[in-house]
Amino acid sequence: MDKCIPVVVIKELSETDKILSALKKSGINCAEITFRTACAAEAIAYAVKNYPDMNVGAGTVINAEQCEAALAAGAKFIVSPGLSVAVAKICKERNIPYYPGCVTPTEIMQALELGITIVKFFPANVYGGLKAMKALVAPFPQIKFIPTGGVNRENIDEFLAWEKIYAVGGSFFVDEALKC
Repeated sequence: MDKCIPVVVIKELSETDKILSALKKSGINCAEITFRTACAAEAIAYAVKNYPDMNVGAGTVINAEQCEAALAAGAKFIVSPGLSVAVAKICKERNIPYYPGCVTPTEIMQALELGITIVKFFPANVYGGLKAMKALVAPFPQIKFIPTGGVNRENIDEFLAWEKIYAVGGSFFVDEALKC
């Protein structure tokens, strides 16, 4: 499960243990805690402190302010639905991995100019999935992808079989872990 990045939405801090424990029990030692809720930074800080062996990052980071809050909380990586130059610069200065959402040649070129070679492909199911990513690799062979949005148990193996997939992301990892 090394190539899995669960997208974790924590609505209340009290949910953190339940979700992260379930992920660990399922063999997943990574969590992208999204900045979609008021307690996101607090949840990241709690997770980093109480689950030190997990790779805990921040997702849905859309601006420099959120990035600073996530890094102050201890996030080990940053994920955005799109590409933010301000977030990219902060992450580069602090040597923190940044995975911006990039689905067009222009966005990928901008990521490359910022020194980024691993991009989130979101929403993968809307923007053509594996077929689109394979077409994009022709002019950008140095790029690797993290498809998110539309990745599920039925198609995950197809994504993971391709060498240009760095990891796959999705909330379905959390849903499955909580069922166990």
